[in-house]
Amino acid sequence: MTHIAVIADDYTGGTDAAAALRRSGLRVVMLFGVPAPGSTLQECDAVVVGIKFRSIASAEACEYVERTVAWLRENGVTRYFYKYCSTFDSTPAGNIGPVCDLLSTLTGARYTIVCPATPLHLRTTYLGHLFVGDKLLSDSPMRTHPLTPMTDSNLARWLSLQTESLVGSLPLDVVRAGHEAVTERVNGLVGQGIRHIVTDAIDNSDLDSIAAGHDEALLTGGAGLVEAVGLNLRASLPAAEQPTSGPGTPDASSGTLILAGSCSEATLEQVRRAELSMPALRLDPGDISDADALVDTAVAWNEAQAATRPRLIYTSADAEERRRSATAMGPDTPQILEQVLARIASRAVEAGTRRIIVAGGETSGAVVAELGVQQVLVGDEAAPGVPWCTTVSSDPISLLLKSGNFGGPDFITETASA
Repeated sequence: MTHIAVIADDYTGGTDAAAALRRSGLRVVMLFGVPAPGSTLQECDAVVVGIKFRSIASAEACEYVERTVAWLRENGVTRYFYKYCSTFDSTPAGNIGPVCDLLSTLTGARYTIVCPATPLHLRTTYLGHLFVGDKLLSDSPMRTHPLTPMTDSNLARWLSLQTESLVGSLPLDVVRAGHEAVTERVNGLVGQGIRHIVTDAIDNSDLDSIAAGHDEALLTGGAGLVEAVGLNLRASLPAAEQPTSGPGTPDASSGTLILAGSCSEATLEQVRRAELSMPALRLDPGDISDADALVDTAVAWNEAQAATRPRLIYTSADAEERRRSATAMGPDTPQILEQVLARIASRAVEAGTRRIIVAGGETSGAVVAELGVQQVLVGDEAAPGVPWCTTVSSDPISLLLKSGNFGGPDFITETASA
């Protein structure tokens, strides 16, 4: 029986949520994109549906979510969680508010809990403000994000720009004061017409309290709260329904192809270190500006390598290199390079590759779409928030889809052969 569905606003955010549910001991299936009408859900305790709607028009995002909820209901799911980034990635006209409005209406929730805090990734919320480590979100690198610059750490104020619904807050002292205090404060807020409640949390015990204490609410937030919900759910299951183990880490003896498209500092350092220990090819539009030629070059290079060894193909580049690439290839260079890496993945799979690591959220989305992946079984984590996923097919492919900022400096080197 599928006890809960998590709807995530992008693919690597979805795998982060799926990893959190696996850590809680549940069997997890992940779907990519709005499920096709008439398709069936594999047996699982929890399902995550990753949909790329974080940065699209709100009307389109809400349409995707409504179609997804209809499909989930057809497959017997009645409990829902809305997962967005732990840095609340959005704009003043963003989708978190509209999707919270929609899901709370569809589910009949009395109110919505808004809690992106994920201590595992050093994201905490205090006095309604979101912190990244010891910095306010607005003082972190997210302030200059090219798609969703986060210039205000006050979550209630930011969310109020996205919705006409009233937004309130639940401070840490109330969260920690116990169920009666929380219920009294929530009742007061709801009585004032407040629909969405930004909730403080700075450690996992706070998240555990939130997960267990809001039966009438739609829960929304980051992977930290997803894991707390999963732990609470598993503890509530009778012995006969306790989950069995899921898939583990796939065998690396047949070799691994690594495709890196993220330009985050974390991925750039991972690429720098990986180049020291494995064959690596950088695709530089400054040298080859034709997409087809880039694909052919990479495919030929990959086929020349020993199939049992890990090998790295990347377009990751620093700011100066990206400017040079854009001069050669044009303003759509990032999107073109995502498709280049996706086509390389497809050609590699056709040639027999069955273990692929992808670095970068947008790149991961392009690869999944090109390979036609719809459902995966979620296995062990290679790093916090980065689980191995195995396609549901007669000839399965193992995928590791990594958000650009996730993983330590040696992530690629260590994971490629593990």
